[in-house]
Amino acid sequence: MCMTTDVVVVAAGRGLRAGAGVPKQLRAVGGKPLLRRTVECFSADPRIRRIRVVIHQNDEAACTEALAGLPGEIAFCTGGETRQASVKAGLEAIAGDAPDLVLIHDAARPFLTAELVGRAIEAAASHGAAVPALTLTDTVKAHAGNGTLSAGPDREGLRRVQTPQAFRFPLILAAHRALHRSDLTDDAAVAEAAGHPVFAFSGEAANVKITTAEDFVDAERQIALTLADVRSATGYDVHAFGAGDHVMLGGIAIPHIAGLAGHSDADVVLHALTDAVLGTLGDGDIGSHFPPSDPQWKGASSDRFLAHAIALLRARGGIVAHLDSTVVCEAPKIGPHREAMRARIAEIAGIPPSRVSVKATTSERLGFTGRREGIAALATATVRLPWCDE
Repeated sequence: MCMTTDVVVVAAGRGLRAGAGVPKQLRAVGGKPLLRRTVECFSADPRIRRIRVVIHQNDEAACTEALAGLPGEIAFCTGGETRQASVKAGLEAIAGDAPDLVLIHDAARPFLTAELVGRAIEAAASHGAAVPALTLTDTVKAHAGNGTLSAGPDREGLRRVQTPQAFRFPLILAAHRALHRSDLTDDAAVAEAAGHPVFAFSGEAANVKITTAEDFVDAERQIALTLADVRSATGYDVHAFGAGDHVMLGGIAIPHIAGLAGHSDADVVLHALTDAVLGTLGDGDIGSHFPPSDPQWKGASSDRFLAHAIALLRARGGIVAHLDSTVVCEAPKIGPHREAMRARIAEIAGIPPSRVSVKATTSERLGFTGRREGIAALATATVRLPWCDE
């Protein structure tokens, strides 16, 4: 008999210990929101019927944006004050069309694999309640109030427990409904409190929970190790001066005695960066994606072009390592606007400003830029992609 399996992803916490001033599940890691990295493993799995993401009431717009475009049936519900309350809210949200099995997973564990999901489904079907677990490799000591250590429990009898925790749906729903305690830290404890034995299946060491700022640093390293195909490509663009009182450079309007002539907003920096990113993918140039003959791009903001190229990169599983640009002109002066340009480019690309460089030079009054007839820009994009021999 084929058993239906739904997933409840718990993403209602504030998670501000990780820094950045936003809930950790909405913070980017490897160029993607943490929540998206977590959910996409489930959404791509044909064994999963539906995904219910339990969120904070203030986060629906941000979570919708974070998960945009993922396949599968994904819906939201509002969580509670505690993790237990949030899980119960998720279970109640799917109770009307109850699955046979349910996997309950923390949004802050983005490195689960399809193999782990498969083991979770099999364990729930076989045992009713099961959790992924790892043996302890470090010695465990008891800590006294005066700061000293003493002999602790035998680590052979201990396990580190992870998510997704897996259950027959009626079992865990009834357990949560019957629960009148708030001191239990996971759903295995809820099942145990209701009298159900909980079995262990093999977890994965890489399936870590991201909690602190240091965890995000480690997560970036872990993602980088999986993206072994490092590519660089260049871009170049030029536009002549025309009518206007400002030029668009790097997504920033800079006052000037003239504008730049072009079919879009003629932002040479964003155009060059777009070509550089497309070049890393071997995917043509800006003109092939946004033909100047197409009237819909007349006067268009060039941030759309760079965002499109970045989206293509991410669709291939890649991330931006660095974006570098050089503006060639006699005027206007770029220095006063450099940091604003870096910040805007970083915003469009979804990367930290530290991964963006903006430089400027003149052509020593030589050529068309030296004659103040226009502006040129050169760009280099460095990206990381999953290794592929094709």
